[in-house]
Amino acid sequence: MKYYIVAGEASGDLHASNLIKELKLLDRNATFRCWGGDLMQQQGATIVKHYKDLAFMGFVEVLANLKTILSNLKFCKKDILDYYPDVLILVDYPGFNLRIAEFAKKNGIKVFYYISPTVWAWHESRVKTIKKYVDKMFVILPFEQEFYQKHNYKVDFGGHPLTDVINDWSMEKGNIGNWRKENGLNDKPIIGILPGSRKQEISRMLPIMLKAASSFKDHQLIIAGASSISLDYYLEYLSGKHVKILFNQTYQILKQADAAIVKSGTSTLEAALLETPEVVCYKTSAISYSIAKKLTSVKYISLVNLIMDKEVVKELIQDEMTVENIKKELKELLSNQKRRSILLDDYKQLKTKLGESGASKKIAGMMWGYLNQ
Repeated sequence: MKYYIVAGEASGDLHASNLIKELKLLDRNATFRCWGGDLMQQQGATIVKHYKDLAFMGFVEVLANLKTILSNLKFCKKDILDYYPDVLILVDYPGFNLRIAEFAKKNGIKVFYYISPTVWAWHESRVKTIKKYVDKMFVILPFEQEFYQKHNYKVDFGGHPLTDVINDWSMEKGNIGNWRKENGLNDKPIIGILPGSRKQEISRMLPIMLKAASSFKDHQLIIAGASSISLDYYLEYLSGKHVKILFNQTYQILKQADAAIVKSGTSTLEAALLETPEVVCYKTSAISYSIAKKLTSVKYISLVNLIMDKEVVKELIQDEMTVENIKKELKELLSNQKRRSILLDDYKQLKTKLGESGASKKIAGMMWGYLNQ
């Protein structure tokens, strides 16, 4: 069969690549034309557009890049019609993908959606669009089934694919005894810094993260570099600071870190699954934040807290994301053993809630079954 997949972010590239891997085992004649990244390409997909050219964050930023976004939409629609796949698989990235879903459905193309838009947090009206234009929705958060059930829309839940990603990594590369030596690191304990994968995120958050972490003189600081960002861009923020940048080694950094400062997003869940104490941070433009605050209906923004439905990890959002607040929370995570113990117990409960392993395989099996009905 012919598959067309649209993933507009780094996390989408990761999960879509594992889905492609499993679909190829079921469909020996599968061909994949995709919007995504290097991981999807490594699984044999033809990449039409790389996600690093698609990632616009926040209302103001989207408006500023509206011409590019509209051009991408026009090109995507034409490319889908030219390829005319047996199924279009949309991965998260809702602002773009829901428009593509409507277009594909109106042109007689079957539409699957993998990783639901966060309609339970805001834009709940989008459920109507999903029900109208998405043939099958595959969710990865346990509470999403109940949410959609309230709207009389059946969705499939197969567990969270990150569980498998972390488990596979632990089996293949989890023994990292020589990792410090190979990367020129000393024996000091580590504070990991994960400022996101977009330039907009890094420019707003990295300077604050670095200033806060630099206060802990007994620790060495390591930035988890995003492969889509050049080393030179990071170096602009490191003048005179003793900080190491390592690319494509996020899990190694988290596994070795005593604590981490993490931008809200998929990385918060990755840190939890790797049992790394973390403080979650997020900062955007004042206008974007003001709009988002009025539209959102959830108590938390980190996946860890959302899934657990309580504050497991500290969230420092917008004006609360200050050097002093990050320092205070890091000090707690590094020195308060009772706090660390409670946090690690919560992480264990989180793993249970996420379901059994084999999510990508289960989802691929469901998709294959629906396609052959």
